[in-house]
Amino acid sequence: MALYQKYVKRSNKPEHKINEDITNLTIRLVGEEDDSLNGITDTKVAFERAKERGLDLVELSGTADPPVCRIIEYSKYRFELKKKEKDKKEKQHISVLKEIRFGPNTDDHDFAFKSNHAQKFLENGDKIKAMVIFHGRSIIHSKRGFDLLEQFAKALSKWSKIETPPKLEGKRLFMILIPKK
Repeated sequence: MALYQKYVKRSNKPEHKINEDITNLTIRLVGEEDDSLNGITDTKVAFERAKERGLDLVELSGTADPPVCRIIEYSKYRFELKKKEKDKKEKQHISVLKEIRFGPNTDDHDFAFKSNHAQKFLENGDKIKAMVIFHGRSIIHSKRGFDLLEQFAKALSKWSKIETPPKLEGKRLFMILIPKK
């Protein structure tokens, strides 16, 4: 573990410049109740104002000219940023590609069983890659595979739409379905 930590670059430097770390002579101050300070002001004046209130002068955008700063409590500001980031992650759904395989001679019961599973995957918001695999000489019956995938798409038309139409690559015929919103 000590070797791993040796190569990990760690920084105790905060994400934003705060208070004395701001080196520019002038800044653009935003979000103040006192409109006389909003706009372009001297860094020292803004820092003194923050000190009087017991708050921090935080540089929000260092790439702007002049840099955009705000007088706020830095720890509270970082907490709010982390909270927003966490909310974004919770709301984000990662789409997973589920694969369902058929043979060219798939029976009706197997087809119904697999289409029920596919329906559940679509309801969860996952994509489906339906694939017909041809073994040996069964490739001469590729029409059966196209018919099977067409039937599969019709069975799931209530929950899905076709992203990629049936395509034959080698001895595999596949189609991709995505959930309807």
